[in-house]
Amino acid sequence: MTLNHKNILNETRDYFFIALGLAIYTIAFTVFLMPYQIVAGGVTGLSAIIYYATGFHLENTYIIINGILLVVALKILGWKFLMKTIFAIFTLYFMLKFAQEIIPKQENGLPFKLMGEGQDFMSMIIGCVLTGIALATVFMNNGSTGGTDVIAASVNKFHPNVSLGNVLIAADFCIIGSCMFFPQFGTYLERAHKVMFGFCVMAMENYTLDYVMNARRQSVQFMIFSQKWQEIANAIGTQMNHGVTILDGHGWYTGKKSKVLCILAKKNESIYIFRLIKMIDPNAFVSQSSVIGVYGEGFDEMRVKIKEEKKVIKEIEEVKES
Repeated sequence: MTLNHKNILNETRDYFFIALGLAIYTIAFTVFLMPYQIVAGGVTGLSAIIYYATGFHLENTYIIINGILLVVALKILGWKFLMKTIFAIFTLYFMLKFAQEIIPKQENGLPFKLMGEGQDFMSMIIGCVLTGIALATVFMNNGSTGGTDVIAASVNKFHPNVSLGNVLIAADFCIIGSCMFFPQFGTYLERAHKVMFGFCVMAMENYTLDYVMNARRQSVQFMIFSQKWQEIANAIGTQMNHGVTILDGHGWYTGKKSKVLCILAKKNESIYIFRLIKMIDPNAFVSQSSVIGVYGEGFDEMRVKIKEEKKVIKEIEEVKES
């Protein structure tokens, strides 16, 4: 397979899984969150708040706000960054429109309550888990749902020290808090109740999102003690195309020198490594431990900004003096 064909295949795969993630998000939002008028963050959440208060169609508000944000961000971020975002915005627009047309309605025009009356909290939990999984699917395939993501990326470009997460949290707080300014939601107490539900949605959705994304990236470290260390290293290096570090060990009890294999791998590779070890040396002593993060070739990229040399030297001097 040529490099060009491989790139096309990877791009096609990204767009497929972005669409799949958006389909899950549409189902979660229209079936579990909208019927109970549960608010959420992001442009979708803001569109829902406007819909609950005024009856203006959610998908129309969503496309209008995102259209304005895209025009503003186009010069800042460029076409290359925004292509998948534009695809996601229009795909979600049509999915939300289609879902609301086919789902049976209540008397107030909202989708029917699948969980039944008085099941707001349970519906919120299911909806948040599904939207978290959906967003993780989109993000893991180099996609974005637009909206506040575009704002965060634009702010981060001009202010690298301001993290994307902080911008998104601030935007979500403002969007959810805006419920307090809509008299249509009832008394101040009822509005506060809706805001607190919104904060719960934000927390649970972000937790699910982080859990799914980190579970995929989770890495492990192997320490392998075996007389057949060379055969094991060759098997892992050739059959799995994986790097192996050989350390010099010295047994305290036996007094003998030995070689120890150190391997950093993705968690989903663990079963294959264990199989290779057991096939070569069933009596090998193996230690497996989880690691917080592995950065470098074949793993995650170190996403930190390199400060200017003078600032680094000044910080080191301040640490020494303290």
